Amino acid sequence: MIEVLLATRNAHKTLEVQQILGPDFVVRDLLMCPQIAHIHESGASFEENATLKALAVSRKLPGLILADDSGLEVDALAGAPGIYSARYAGANATEEEKIGKLLHELARIGATDTPRGARFRCVVALAREGKLLGTFEGVVEGRIANDPRGNRGFGYDPVFIPEGVEQTFAELPAEVKNAISHRAKAIRALTDRLRRLEFGD
Repeated sequence: MIEVLLATRNAHKTLEVQQILGPDFVVRDLLMCPQIAHIHESGASFEENATLKALAVSRKLPGLILADDSGLEVDALAGAPGIYSARYAGANATEEEKIGKLLHELARIGATDTPRGARFRCVVALAREGKLLGTFEGVVEGRIANDPRGNRGFGYDPVFIPEGVEQTFAELPAEVKNAISHRAKAIRALTDRLRRLEFGD
């Protein structure tokens, strides 16, 4: 059993990472670590933000530390919300408010009947004892739905339709989403590295 600590207090994200990694891994998070202060995401890219979070936590806690930064890039909005996805409608906005702002911005520029291409991007950073061990990226292409659909997932899942299906991420069963998602692709890229670290690389 390989134990990793995910540098997040988002229980939805922790569960998703656990499901992707599978039963050979135990994923813990920062909900049980109140001594770790909030880490300001001051980077200019997903990779920079994931890296600074992983390194910051790895300097304070032992073991393998994972941190991810991910977000939605919408072509009609020049790649927004991008690295600001979590704060797109304000620091304390609900998921419904973030989605509402996204759809409002698309309507404001008249992007209502166009294909509205978009992608979810995720970068996962792996660190231990203050040393970066690698970064791993995953991308899934798709488009933005006209209205939110589904009650699974979190974040912008109700308005993102991945290529090859007609359902939003929030309508897909977890096992289907976790087979094709941006986070799944990034984590699969790092799984072999984790196994090598645990077993003597």
